[in-house]
Amino acid sequence: MAGVTRPNRSARDDDAGLADALFAAIGVLRRPARREAGRPWQLESLTSSQRELVRLVRHQPGISVAQAAAELGLAANSVSTLVRQLSDAGMIRRAPDPGDRRVARLTLTRTAQRRLETWRDRRTALAATALGQLSADERVTLARALPVLHKVSESLRASRQ
Repeated sequence: MAGVTRPNRSARDDDAGLADALFAAIGVLRRPARREAGRPWQLESLTSSQRELVRLVRHQPGISVAQAAAELGLAANSVSTLVRQLSDAGMIRRAPDPGDRRVARLTLTRTAQRRLETWRDRRTALAATALGQLSADERVTLARALPVLHKVSESLRASRQ
Protein backbone atom coordinates (compact mmCIF):
# COMPACT_ATOMS: atom_id res chain seq x y z
CA MET A 1 0.00 0.00 0.00
CA ALA A 2 1.38 3.43 -0.93
CA GLY A 3 2.54 5.58 1.94
CA VAL A 4 3.45 2.54 4.09
CA THR A 5 7.15 1.86 4.46
CA ARG A 6 8.10 -1.68 3.56
CA PRO A 7 11.36 -3.46 4.24
CA ASN A 8 13.99 -2.41 1.68
CA ARG A 9 11.80 0.50 0.56
CA SER A 10 12.05 4.02 1.79
CA ALA A 11 9.18 6.44 2.37
CA ARG A 12 10.65 8.41 -0.56
CA ASP A 13 10.25 5.34 -2.81
CA ASP A 14 6.67 4.95 -1.62
CA ASP A 15 6.02 8.65 -2.29
CA ALA A 16 7.51 8.34 -5.78
CA GLY A 17 5.25 5.37 -6.50
CA LEU A 18 2.23 7.26 -5.20
CA ALA A 19 3.18 10.27 -7.34
CA ASP A 20 3.41 8.06 -10.44
CA ALA A 21 0.02 6.52 -9.64
CA LEU A 22 -1.51 9.97 -9.07
CA PHE A 23 -0.37 11.31 -12.46
CA ALA A 24 -1.44 8.09 -14.17
CA ALA A 25 -4.91 8.35 -12.60
CA ILE A 26 -5.20 12.00 -13.65
CA GLY A 27 -4.29 11.05 -17.20
CA VAL A 28 -6.80 8.19 -17.19
CA LEU A 29 -9.44 10.66 -16.00
CA ARG A 30 -8.57 13.44 -18.47
CA ARG A 31 -8.12 11.41 -21.67
CA PRO A 32 -11.65 10.02 -22.01
CA ALA A 33 -13.13 13.36 -20.93
CA ARG A 34 -11.07 15.11 -23.60
CA ARG A 35 -12.12 12.55 -26.22
CA GLU A 36 -15.82 12.91 -25.38
CA ALA A 37 -16.06 16.62 -24.53
CA GLY A 38 -13.28 17.76 -26.83
CA ARG A 39 -11.01 20.60 -25.90
CA PRO A 40 -12.16 24.09 -25.19
CA TRP A 41 -12.55 26.24 -28.27
CA GLN A 42 -9.26 27.46 -29.60
CA LEU A 43 -7.22 26.09 -26.70
CA GLU A 44 -5.85 23.27 -28.83
CA SER A 45 -3.94 25.81 -30.94
CA LEU A 46 -2.42 27.62 -27.95
CA THR A 47 0.95 27.06 -26.32
CA SER A 48 0.98 25.53 -22.84
CA SER A 49 1.84 28.94 -21.33
CA GLN A 50 -1.09 30.57 -23.14
CA ARG A 51 -3.45 27.80 -21.95
CA GLU A 52 -2.22 28.24 -18.37
CA LEU A 53 -2.89 31.98 -18.56
CA VAL A 54 -6.40 31.44 -19.97
CA ARG A 55 -7.15 28.97 -17.14
CA LEU A 56 -5.80 31.39 -14.57
CA VAL A 57 -7.86 34.31 -15.90
CA ARG A 58 -10.94 32.06 -16.03
CA HIS A 59 -10.46 31.17 -12.36
CA GLN A 60 -9.35 34.65 -11.26
CA PRO A 61 -11.06 37.25 -13.44
CA GLY A 62 -9.61 40.71 -12.89
CA ILE A 63 -6.15 39.39 -12.03
CA SER A 64 -3.36 41.82 -12.87
CA VAL A 65 -0.51 41.02 -15.22
CA ALA A 66 1.93 41.14 -12.28
CA GLN A 67 -0.23 38.79 -10.20
CA ALA A 68 -0.58 36.42 -13.16
CA ALA A 69 3.19 36.44 -13.62
CA ALA A 70 3.70 35.55 -9.95
CA GLU A 71 1.06 32.78 -10.08
CA LEU A 72 2.55 31.26 -13.23
CA GLY A 73 6.17 31.71 -12.16
CA LEU A 74 6.93 33.79 -15.26
CA ALA A 75 8.49 37.19 -15.84
CA ALA A 76 5.97 40.03 -16.14
CA ASN A 77 7.16 40.88 -19.66
CA SER A 78 6.56 37.26 -20.72
CA VAL A 79 3.00 37.42 -19.40
CA SER A 80 2.51 40.77 -21.16
CA THR A 81 3.51 39.07 -24.41
CA LEU A 82 1.05 36.22 -23.73
CA VAL A 83 -1.69 38.73 -22.94
CA ARG A 84 -1.07 40.56 -26.22
CA GLN A 85 -1.20 37.28 -28.16
CA LEU A 86 -4.40 36.17 -26.44
CA SER A 87 -5.94 39.59 -26.84
CA ASP A 88 -5.18 39.49 -30.57
CA ALA A 89 -6.83 36.04 -30.67
CA GLY A 90 -9.99 37.45 -29.07
CA MET A 91 -9.68 35.45 -25.87
CA ILE A 92 -8.50 37.91 -23.21
CA ARG A 93 -9.45 41.50 -22.57
CA ARG A 94 -7.04 43.85 -20.85
CA ALA A 95 -8.50 46.86 -19.03
CA PRO A 96 -6.82 49.50 -16.87
CA ASP A 97 -7.45 49.26 -13.14
CA PRO A 98 -9.71 52.18 -12.15
CA GLY A 99 -7.61 52.81 -9.03
CA ASP A 100 -4.22 52.63 -10.75
CA ARG A 101 -4.14 53.19 -14.51
CA ARG A 102 -0.65 51.59 -14.67
CA VAL A 103 -2.13 48.22 -13.71
CA ALA A 104 -3.87 46.09 -16.35
CA ARG A 105 -6.71 43.81 -15.22
CA LEU A 106 -7.38 40.67 -17.25
CA THR A 107 -10.70 39.03 -18.07
CA LEU A 108 -11.86 36.58 -20.68
CA THR A 109 -13.84 38.02 -23.57
CA ARG A 110 -17.56 37.20 -23.56
CA THR A 111 -17.10 34.88 -26.53
CA ALA A 112 -14.23 33.00 -24.85
CA GLN A 113 -16.15 32.81 -21.57
CA ARG A 114 -19.28 31.46 -23.27
CA ARG A 115 -17.38 28.85 -25.26
CA LEU A 116 -15.35 27.72 -22.25
CA GLU A 117 -18.55 27.42 -20.19
CA THR A 118 -20.18 25.28 -22.90
CA TRP A 119 -17.12 22.99 -22.93
CA ARG A 120 -17.03 22.88 -19.11
CA ASP A 121 -20.74 21.94 -19.05
CA ARG A 122 -20.09 19.03 -21.47
CA ARG A 123 -17.13 17.84 -19.40
CA THR A 124 -19.07 18.17 -16.14
CA ALA A 125 -22.01 16.19 -17.52
CA LEU A 126 -19.67 13.39 -18.58
CA ALA A 127 -18.03 13.26 -15.16
CA ALA A 128 -21.39 13.44 -13.36
CA THR A 129 -22.58 10.42 -15.35
CA ALA A 130 -19.46 8.48 -14.36
CA LEU A 131 -19.76 9.57 -10.72
CA GLY A 132 -23.37 8.38 -10.73
CA GLN A 133 -22.04 4.85 -11.22
CA LEU A 134 -20.08 4.98 -7.96
CA SER A 135 -21.44 3.76 -4.66
CA ALA A 136 -22.27 6.31 -1.99
CA ASP A 137 -19.15 5.24 -0.05
CA GLU A 138 -16.96 5.70 -3.14
CA ARG A 139 -18.35 9.20 -3.70
CA VAL A 140 -17.64 10.09 -0.07
CA THR A 141 -14.08 8.73 -0.39
CA LEU A 142 -13.55 10.80 -3.53
CA ALA A 143 -14.98 13.94 -1.91
CA ARG A 144 -12.68 13.45 1.09
CA ALA A 145 -9.66 13.11 -1.23
CA LEU A 146 -10.27 16.44 -2.99
CA PRO A 147 -8.79 18.67 -0.24
CA VAL A 148 -5.68 16.49 -0.23
CA LEU A 149 -5.38 16.81 -4.02
CA HIS A 150 -5.72 20.59 -3.70
CA LYS A 151 -2.99 20.58 -1.05
CA VAL A 152 -0.67 18.63 -3.38
CA SER A 153 -1.49 21.07 -6.18
CA GLU A 154 -0.72 24.07 -3.97
CA SER A 155 2.55 22.48 -2.89
CA LEU A 156 3.54 21.94 -6.51
CA ARG A 157 2.62 25.52 -7.36
CA ALA A 158 4.57 26.88 -4.38
CA SER A 159 7.66 24.90 -5.37
CA ARG A 160 7.75 26.78 -8.73
CA GLN A 161 8.10 30.13 -6.99
